[in-house]
Amino acid sequence: MSLIEQAAKRLEQLRQAGVELPEDRNPEFPPASPARDSAAAPQRQQKTPHLAASSSGDSRLAAHSDAASSPGKRVELDLEAIAASGLLVPSQTRTLLASEFRVIKRPLIANAMNKGASPIDNGNLIMVTSALPGEGKSFTAINLAVSIAMELDNTVMLVDADVARPTVLSMLGLPPAEGLLDVVTANSLDISGVLLRTNIEKLSILPSGTQHAQATELLASDVMVRLLDDMAQRYPDRIIIFDSPPLLSTTEARTLATHMGQIVVVVQAGETAQAAVKEALSTIEACPLKMMVLNQATQPATERYGYGYAYGYGYGNED
Repeated sequence: MSLIEQAAKRLEQLRQAGVELPEDRNPEFPPASPARDSAAAPQRQQKTPHLAASSSGDSRLAAHSDAASSPGKRVELDLEAIAASGLLVPSQTRTLLASEFRVIKRPLIANAMNKGASPIDNGNLIMVTSALPGEGKSFTAINLAVSIAMELDNTVMLVDADVARPTVLSMLGLPPAEGLLDVVTANSLDISGVLLRTNIEKLSILPSGTQHAQATELLASDVMVRLLDDMAQRYPDRIIIFDSPPLLSTTEARTLATHMGQIVVVVQAGETAQAAVKEALSTIEACPLKMMVLNQATQPATERYGYGYAYGYGYGNED
């Protein structure tokens, strides 16, 4: 062992014994011992992972903040496939179908925004239903929602409230997802975790959620009433379209109807009996405003305004 190595070893022994050396008091004095250098290196290395962990935590906090400011999951609708299925998409501004739904939506929007003849409680909650299955209510609800989303001054939420036979997601090419029933089951008013934001800028979708044996009771519960009030009042420009079950097939639609400001009843021309229509309407007498939409109506080309739809208020003309 050389004299230098012996001196370095002796200095390190003195340090370990607690003796303060002049070079320790002077930060500009370089350490003389290779052993001290090797001991200091791991300390510097330990600081880097600590800083990295802090940076990672900041990133998670920022990501959580971003998620809070942009609630809901983003989904991409295949607009070409949706259009090919016969549904309305925003690019179809000059089609007959688009023209029909412009006529249908105008009084609904006016009532929703309290611009009608008289104010309507929860006027921006609009239920689309029918007397019996297969009359085109889901088709109408989706088209109505897309048409309203094309407005400059309104946003729209489409709620699949047909909890027994939900079809909105499948018609739009989306897989099943948690939604309305899950929120109500959790006794919550927060729909942000299950709300689907779409690539149609002003359209969001609330799925029906996990099927539940007590769906009717959930829709009639106090938490459902509070949820509907919160949905109706949270955003003044939002119109909420509910695709509900048929009125004569289940009791869920009648329960939901008691909370709506407007109801659109879809009737299939030439198929639905007048007695069924009258019975269905009698179950929703409490709603202040009802609109009738006649689906698949055939009229002479010179008289037809749009794509097989007619519309009107009240109970219609029995003739």
